[in-house]
Amino acid sequence: MANLAGCVLLVCTAAAQTGPPTILAISPTHGPEGARVEISGKNLAGVSKILFGATPAVFEAASSHKLIAIVPHRVASSIVTVVTPQGQGRSPFAFVVSNDPRIPDEVSYKAGYVNPERPPANFGSARLWSIAIADTRVPGHESAQVEIAWTRLSCRVDGKEVILNDDGGQVSGGLYARWPWFGTDAHDPMPLEFPSPENDSGNQAVVLRVGQRADRVWHFWSPSPRAALPAGKLEGCTVRARVRISAGALLQMGMDYWLSSTVPYGSGGNNHEAGASNWYFPSPRWQEATFTDVGGPQF
Repeated sequence: MANLAGCVLLVCTAAAQTGPPTILAISPTHGPEGARVEISGKNLAGVSKILFGATPAVFEAASSHKLIAIVPHRVASSIVTVVTPQGQGRSPFAFVVSNDPRIPDEVSYKAGYVNPERPPANFGSARLWSIAIADTRVPGHESAQVEIAWTRLSCRVDGKEVILNDDGGQVSGGLYARWPWFGTDAHDPMPLEFPSPENDSGNQAVVLRVGQRADRVWHFWSPSPRAALPAGKLEGCTVRARVRISAGALLQMGMDYWLSSTVPYGSGGNNHEAGASNWYFPSPRWQEATFTDVGGPQF
């Protein structure tokens, strides 16, 4: 009995003394920013950090031998590293970041993402935003334009969808630096056009002639005052816009949470980015561009 007990103790001690982590496989082996990647291996319990190159990734442990990570924003093809108290493990090959080639290199968020950090509890407001650009690689991009029939912000509170902003035929915004991307807060006024309401959107649309200022990011947001979040349990918010994107133009939707409905933009953590959508591409038809953070990162 004594020998058996000693054997059991040795087995337990050996099991507790796990070695450094080892990555045996990653799947898929390539994908865009924001892609979901499974990392399998040995001794993956207690992982404190996953790095793509030197960039930390949001992750979740599925088991002691499998992790789920989200490819970070603005990361290049790189080795994946997992970190535990027992050491580090590196992937036997690099994860290849393959963003959509239709998106220009200088663009910041090349794929949709949801901020894994939820807004602080004292944040009580939200506002939709969008960015539109001309693709200078496309012949004739000088005539590129984006038409916007309406924009809408809604939030899911206590299991119900509540519309906070619903604006038709109007936006606010400015023209920001493109090289480097939003390199400064300084901006020029955004020129807007309001053609005849007789168009196939069913609404009067505002027109952004992005090709006329292809050197700028056309950054617009809701013309309504920043909306206060309803009381209750917030699951997240959704922004939508009915748009028509001509050849040579691109558009992305996003949303920020704000400390309040009146605090101005600036330093001090006044706004908290909820995330951004995938890019929307040209089509002769009207389309609904959408971003939502309901549900958060999808592991």
